[in-house]
Amino acid sequence: MRILAIESSAKAASVAVCQDGALVGQYFQASGLTHSRTLLKMAADLLANLELKLADMDAVAVAKGPGSFTGVRIGVAAAKGLCWGGDKPVIGVSTLEAMAWHGLGREDVIVCPAMDARREQIYNARFRFEGGKLIRLTDDRAVALDELVLEAKKEKKPYFFVGDGAKLCYNRFLEENLPALLAPEPLLLQSAWGVAMASGGKEPEESLDLTPNYLRLSQAERERLEKTAHQ
Repeated sequence: MRILAIESSAKAASVAVCQDGALVGQYFQASGLTHSRTLLKMAADLLANLELKLADMDAVAVAKGPGSFTGVRIGVAAAKGLCWGGDKPVIGVSTLEAMAWHGLGREDVIVCPAMDARREQIYNARFRFEGGKLIRLTDDRAVALDELVLEAKKEKKPYFFVGDGAKLCYNRFLEENLPALLAPEPLLLQSAWGVAMASGGKEPEESLDLTPNYLRLSQAERERLEKTAHQ
């Protein structure tokens, strides 16, 4: 199966083409440029360089959250547009599950994707690898760092951190004298390759049915509810 994968849930943006689990090509940048300016052009350039077309893809996979509200919306909208225009199915995957694939080959640790959710929280889930297969240990969640520390103290296993919140967690674990590993720089941020890997075995759906998973309300929505509650 040939997949065009899209990742734009945080600062980094990337697109990748994978076939039957093997990476064919990837275009990655973390320049801070608005994803709405770069994402579709990156996809077009990658396909052109690989001498492929959207018609050659079996499906489009995209990280549907959690993550930056704007980034997730851009990625989902781009995937839906490509699928609608090219008559392709879409596969929406958890951003955190996609990130966990950066721990492939590490079967003696808890793989812990972490995204800075602000408000003293991280978007997080915990995974482990067994025989090359990714095993989910928790649902995607917005969790306080203190709570993650308490979980780690009970488990007493090394944590392998990946994501834009990884350094925050890693430093806190060291302060608590907990065993922790930090993903190397090339694997630290989210990638479309991870999205493609996370899409394996998942059923495609109609593009119109794809919706983002933000995990929590946006700041604007929270402020509106707070104002309503005080009226």
